[in-house]
Amino acid sequence: MNVRNGTRAGLFVFAAAIVFTVALPVVAQVPSTAPAVTPSETVNLTMDQKHVIKEIILKDLKIQAQTADVPTQVGDKIPAGIPLQPMPVEVSAKVPQLKSHSFIVKNDKVVIVDPKDNKIAALVE
Repeated sequence: MNVRNGTRAGLFVFAAAIVFTVALPVVAQVPSTAPAVTPSETVNLTMDQKHVIKEIILKDLKIQAQTADVPTQVGDKIPAGIPLQPMPVEVSAKVPQLKSHSFIVKNDKVVIVDPKDNKIAALVE
């Protein structure tokens, strides 16, 4: 009878080891597969509109880049001390949804800022 109990105990330990070996890696992998959430642009711009914005602001008007350390991620807030420029009339005429927005230029990117909360609404690269 002792041999049977020893065999059953051994089988139980073996089965438990298999269950833990198979189940634990699956549980450990679930959090790492969650997609990263990034804020989306609050202004919908087409590729053509982005091209127009970049052409007018960077090439035609030759707006100088901001030298201060400012964020360039959509959804980030621009610090209060950073001077923002009003949207040029030329841009507002071709992209009307930006009429009330401001902008800055940083690293050859046009950072479009929502004046309501001073957050970055879109980024034109």
